[in-house]
Amino acid sequence: MFIDSHCHLDFPEFQSRLPEVLANMKSASVSNALCVSVDLPDFPNVLKLAQEHSHLYASVGVHPDYEDTPEPTYEFLVETALKHPKIVAIGETGLDYYRMGERSYESMEWQRERFRTHIRAAIASKKPLIIHTRSASEDTIQILKEEGADQIGGVMHCFTESLEVAQAAMELGFYISFSGIVTFKSAKDLQATCKEVPLHRMLIETDSPYLAPIPYRGKINEPAWVAKVGEFIATLKNVSVEELAEQTSKNFFDCFQIDRRYT
Repeated sequence: MFIDSHCHLDFPEFQSRLPEVLANMKSASVSNALCVSVDLPDFPNVLKLAQEHSHLYASVGVHPDYEDTPEPTYEFLVETALKHPKIVAIGETGLDYYRMGERSYESMEWQRERFRTHIRAAIASKKPLIIHTRSASEDTIQILKEEGADQIGGVMHCFTESLEVAQAAMELGFYISFSGIVTFKSAKDLQATCKEVPLHRMLIETDSPYLAPIPYRGKINEPAWVAKVGEFIATLKNVSVEELAEQTSKNFFDCFQIDRRYT
């Protein structure tokens, strides 16, 4: 069985076909999925999915790309994470300077403060973090260190950074999650990094509806296709698909502190 460690089943792309998407998961031997929050207005829909489906889980948090949205407070994140047992993580959170453009570094301080709020809430609630980082890996690692994120760990989601960044994150207790990007022909550097990340520190994901893996690139992604990510990585790392699936599934339950006896 595979597990999709990061998807967005509350997004509009799935509203009319959720039963089909869940059936496709089962057919593809994808046993569980983590539905990840990106903002507070849509968070109730994320939580509803997890509460209505035993094999789905939820996170709570606000994505760094969402600037004009209600700001999460430490109190809200902690209270919400502790209140609902199907919430297994804080995030996604982190830093994204990709669209900074002509804006100054100082003008992005709101992102860094939001990130710190999430880390502090994760530590207080004893929930792992789901980290998004793009064009900001140095600051991301630095803030994780400054805030003591090694106390709780988590996952570097949709990883596209260097091996050095992966190693720094793993030293802080984080797993490295690979998406369909790793299957792209243009992703040679990422594939080289993937080869070096130990299997016991790896997760796989779709980030659906985005980033569909080969051979579905360009289509609306869905959790069933995390199997294609797993199959590709198994070949890349010269291990069996069964070993890849079993280890990444174990890693998922370990990372998000889920007792798999009750899944």
